Amino acid sequence: MERKIYNKMRSTKRIYNYLLPAMLLLITSCIGDLDRFPTNGTTNDVQYSTIDGYKQSLVTIYSRLSYADFLRDYWNMQELTTDEAVSTWDDDGILSYHIFNWTADNIANERVYRTCLYNITLSNNFLIEASDEMLEKRGFSGTDAETIQQFKAEARFMRAFYYWILMDIYGNPPFATDASLAAGEAPPQITRADLFNYIETELKEIEPLLSAPKNNEYGRADQAACWALLSRIYLNAEVYTGSARFTDCITYSQKVIDAGYSLEADYKWLMLADNYLNTNEFIFTSVYDNANIETWGGTNYMALGASGVPQEVNGMSSSWSSLRMCQQIPALFPSTDPTLDQRAMLWTEGQNLEVKDLGTSLDGYSSFKFRNLDRAGVPPVQNNTYNNLSDIDFPIFRLAEIYLNYAEAVLRGGSGGDVNTALQLINRLRGRAYTNNPASTAGNIAAVELTIEFILDERARELYWEAHRRTDLVRFNKLTTDAYLWDWKGGVREGTAVDERFNLFPIPTSDLLANPNLKQLTNGY
Repeated sequence: MERKIYNKMRSTKRIYNYLLPAMLLLITSCIGDLDRFPTNGTTNDVQYSTIDGYKQSLVTIYSRLSYADFLRDYWNMQELTTDEAVSTWDDDGILSYHIFNWTADNIANERVYRTCLYNITLSNNFLIEASDEMLEKRGFSGTDAETIQQFKAEARFMRAFYYWILMDIYGNPPFATDASLAAGEAPPQITRADLFNYIETELKEIEPLLSAPKNNEYGRADQAACWALLSRIYLNAEVYTGSARFTDCITYSQKVIDAGYSLEADYKWLMLADNYLNTNEFIFTSVYDNANIETWGGTNYMALGASGVPQEVNGMSSSWSSLRMCQQIPALFPSTDPTLDQRAMLWTEGQNLEVKDLGTSLDGYSSFKFRNLDRAGVPPVQNNTYNNLSDIDFPIFRLAEIYLNYAEAVLRGGSGGDVNTALQLINRLRGRAYTNNPASTAGNIAAVELTIEFILDERARELYWEAHRRTDLVRFNKLTTDAYLWDWKGGVREGTAVDERFNLFPIPTSDLLANPNLKQLTNGY
């Protein structure tokens, strides 16, 4: 089976040809210091002497999405803090997420923080090496120089993406660009609102420099990825800056919708081993290939971590007996039988509905949404030393989210869209969910049912376990308040409100000690 495709007919093996040499750039430890250059055994003048060298470095930036524990740690922060997931395990303090008692010394929290900072540093270093001065010095001109200019735009996109994560999770992180890195300056702290403005400006500046939608290699950013990130930050702009930007959310959601994407016919195809085929719906993905990426921190965490799911279902091995969900999520579906709404891919066999004990793997239904099987039900050939790694790509942006962003922004008063279009988009999701046909009227709702609260529930039905829930609950003012409770929220069986400081994670103590420019701006940590 050909593992990857680039926009229909182009073989994806090309980007993996760059993967192993690119990994030479990752031998340094993830110290996370924004004022440090990455180091490796190859000098920059050698590394960046050819187009291939530049591409290897760009692939390194992309590959950081998939390597090590980044996705797993980020997923835990986004899901274990909500009703969508609980863990049997307490790896590096993750049980504190669900009961809201984490601290600035939490190890798992620190890993996400440092990985984002390190990945930003990689992007900054690439931009230094791809400056006009360096390209002229190294003799690049014509088509080669133009290609590197596109690489630069993609590196800036990735830097903006990681800064979005820091803005969303930590609020006021340290801030460095390629200019400050070159100057060797200790990074200052930036306010959340100023970081929002920076991300917005960066994305708008690089938009015309990126490939047209669906014209780049699979796994690389294009204009649609840029628009999707803008759609996401505008939807949450009131949280980040205090000022709503729903009209802008509609504008950039519409750009993605008009770019030629469509929903895949079958919801069950979304999280399979051959989901690289989902180029109709996937806008930007974190790529996993068992022959090239060996990590327990990728999508095998969702496939294997789901409690109770057997090998013949997850396509890998027996369950790790860890991940379940609170009873509030199954209650959002018309039935736990996915033959009605097939998004209800809930594993109930041997599992209890209620989470009476956080440490009991049988308490709480889990999910078989992530399965390391292809559309025909066949597991991929394993070409790795573990013989048990996932090929499931993780969609960072997919069209369904954009539909939901558009509809919510319209309902919240944004201009430039309309309720009828919003209803049509939501009903496409539901038509697909009920009959594998987005044009179907099965599962459709009436205009009167399309409310803000319905959108929050529909986001859970459509996007659960895709690392959206914490951000959504913060936007709806339900993460920390008593407006919505779930099992063991705040460490109480029936759930309770918690301190509002938990809407953000703390800057790790280690970085506060290392960088005198930083202060813990969230009270209580």
